[in-house]
Amino acid sequence: MNRVDAKRRNVVDHRKKQFADPVFKEATYPHRLNFYSAPPTADITLEQFEQWAIDRLRILAELEACSFRNRTPAETATHMKPLLDKYLPLDAGSSGNPKLLHAQRQKDHYGHFILRLAFASTEDLRRRFTRVETMLFRLRFQGDDSRERAAFVRTLNLDWEPVSEAEKRALAPQLAATVGFGYGKRAPQVLDEEWCKVDWIRVPDLIESRKVFLKAGKAYVPGREQQSMVLNAFTKRLEQALEDTARALPNLDEDDRLAPILDHLSKNFVAPDASYTGTGAAVDGAEMTARNVDNLAQHFPMCMTHLHRSLRRDAHLKHFGRLQYSLFLKGIGLNLEEALVFWRSGFAKITDDTFNKEYRYNVRHVYGDVGGDSNRRSGGYSPYSCQRILTEHAPGSGDAHGCPYRHFSLENLGSLLRASGVTDPSVLAGVKGDTEGQKFHMACNRVFEHLHKTELKRARDEGVMTAAQLETIVHPNEYFKRSYVLKNMDREKAKKKGGVDVKMEG
Repeated sequence: MNRVDAKRRNVVDHRKKQFADPVFKEATYPHRLNFYSAPPTADITLEQFEQWAIDRLRILAELEACSFRNRTPAETATHMKPLLDKYLPLDAGSSGNPKLLHAQRQKDHYGHFILRLAFASTEDLRRRFTRVETMLFRLRFQGDDSRERAAFVRTLNLDWEPVSEAEKRALAPQLAATVGFGYGKRAPQVLDEEWCKVDWIRVPDLIESRKVFLKAGKAYVPGREQQSMVLNAFTKRLEQALEDTARALPNLDEDDRLAPILDHLSKNFVAPDASYTGTGAAVDGAEMTARNVDNLAQHFPMCMTHLHRSLRRDAHLKHFGRLQYSLFLKGIGLNLEEALVFWRSGFAKITDDTFNKEYRYNVRHVYGDVGGDSNRRSGGYSPYSCQRILTEHAPGSGDAHGCPYRHFSLENLGSLLRASGVTDPSVLAGVKGDTEGQKFHMACNRVFEHLHKTELKRARDEGVMTAAQLETIVHPNEYFKRSYVLKNMDREKAKKKGGVDVKMEG
């Protein structure tokens, strides 16, 4: 017999009802924009879970890079468009393909919540995630169709009081002055604009810039300036949602398959991960031989420059240094035969017998020439990304591997930079600020842009490389490839124009 009074049984905390009878259904997405107020509930595959999060992380990382480089909003929008089209497209509702729109908006919805789980654990990650998500929302909000945007804003229940047509007519002269034109012929534009009233304390930034009309404690905000209030609301709601997620994380019984993915994603905010998509073939025109590595080293990132110089100086590298450098050389096109020649010549202080016994097998294993069946089938290991170099196998005494921007003292880093031709005080100061702020991949990109500033300007001006091809470098092998192509633009053009075989060694 149930001794609990029926009336008392019905008095249940509303927050606990979410656990009583879960209803899983696929979400609908009537609008392109999203405040991400409700978590998704439909099933997706593990592959989608990971890939959607990685694609979104690429976009957020590139937006953060635009901010660090002080790009203007217009420059950021131009730079991000091809990247958004590639990794996170989100078409307007007028595109007319319901299935495509749903797929795009579902990916956007899930990607946000997956990264919310990954980045809710610490205050620093929450703060950075909020900042870059707000940047992404602002970019989309500004580019959205005005009617679709207005329809979306009306669904937010932001406690705005719409200004009636009668009140707009009565205040038309004052409202016209607010938006920057006289009353006269431009009056119809004032009447066509959507205006709202809010307490003046909610829009101090708009008041400071004189973009609103004030009356009786209310600020009259034109539709074009409502972005500020929408963004503030988006940021505040996301901050609160992240705090709620952080409190819930210890109690979540996550699938064992998801925990490693979430951990991997959170670490990737140090530097976005990127699998090198090169085939291991040499860059077109480059002589990728053991004897030419010294010449090609001018195109190496600092991590590989340090490994190369250490090898030449000491005629030796420890295990992780050999592994990191071998994989890099493999990725830029040095084949196994040439790699064996390179390492044998590099270890000049030992005998052939010692090299064959202690080092030859390791080089062959990296290339998949020996080892288990899976290693041979896969062609060996893949080159390390920046993220992996930053987060795995920190160097100890006598080691030369790792990332100089993270693992070097500022004094040693400065010496390496100056030896590589970076002497501009402003660049050195910028690198120092990046490393102190743990923006290691940005420090590397700052150095790349300084060393290639003339070529980058030409590439942009002449349309040699697109924005997608010039996105933030997050892989040492991409650094080499981009440096080589930029430094050899003229010879590459001559080769294509004349149809002759032009040998490019540097």
